Amino acid sequence: MPETPAVVLAHGFTGALDRPGLRRAAQAFAQRAAVITFSFRGHGGSGGHSSVGDREVLDLAAAVRWARSLGHERVATVGFSMGGSVVLRHAALYGSERRAEYGEHAGRTDAHADTVVAVSAPSRWYYRGTAPMRRLHWAISRPAGRLIARYGLGTRVQAGGWDPVPLSPVEAVPMIAPRPLLIVHGDRDAYFPLDHPYALAGAGDPRSTELWIERGFGHAESAARGELLERIACWVSAHA
Repeated sequence: MPETPAVVLAHGFTGALDRPGLRRAAQAFAQRAAVITFSFRGHGGSGGHSSVGDREVLDLAAAVRWARSLGHERVATVGFSMGGSVVLRHAALYGSERRAEYGEHAGRTDAHADTVVAVSAPSRWYYRGTAPMRRLHWAISRPAGRLIARYGLGTRVQAGGWDPVPLSPVEAVPMIAPRPLLIVHGDRDAYFPLDHPYALAGAGDPRSTELWIERGFGHAESAARGELLERIACWVSAHA
C-alpha cells in the first residue's frame, strides 16, 4: 500500500538482485516494508558497465524515484559494501541544496532517501590494506582482471579510473543529517577493518547517527543472516 514505507536495497560489488544474499535481505525487510531490489549497472542482467560506486548513485536515485512514483512517501535506502558507499553518497547528493556533478536534477526531492543504512561500507577510496581489497583492485584495474570479473563473476567493469574522483563516503556522511543514519559493520569483516565504520560514525551528527559493531559478522549481504537483517529492518521501520 502507498502509505507503507519502501526500502530500496543496494547490493555489493559482483552482487545482483537475484543473488541469494540480496534475496535473503529482501525477505527480511518485506516483513515490515515494501521492498525494491535492482541490479547496479554492469551487474547481473543490468546493462552498461560498473563504475565501482561512482555513477551507481544515479541507479539508486532512479530506484528511489520509482518507489515514490508508486505512492510511497517514506523511502529508506539500505546498502551493502559498495552499495553502502553508494547510499551514503546518494543521501548527500540528493535531498540537499547541492547541485553536484550529477547535474540539474541532483537534489530533487523525489529521489531523496528519508532514512539511510550502510552495511560493511568503506570510509575512503583506494583502500588496499587487506588481501581481498588488493585482489579487487587488481580485478578492476587490469584487463585480465576485468575479464575474470566479467566471465567469472558476471560483472562488467569500465576501463579507466575515475575522473574526477567522486565524493568519498566519509565526506558524504556529514551532509546526511538530520536524516537518520545507521552504520553496521562486522568485527570479522575481511575487506574493511573497524577503522572504517568508526570513521564514518565519527563524521556523522551524533543526534542522528548510530553505529552497530556486530560480533562474528563478516562482510556485506552474503554474510548477513536473518537475526541481523531483522534487527536492521526493525530499526528502519522505527525511523521511517
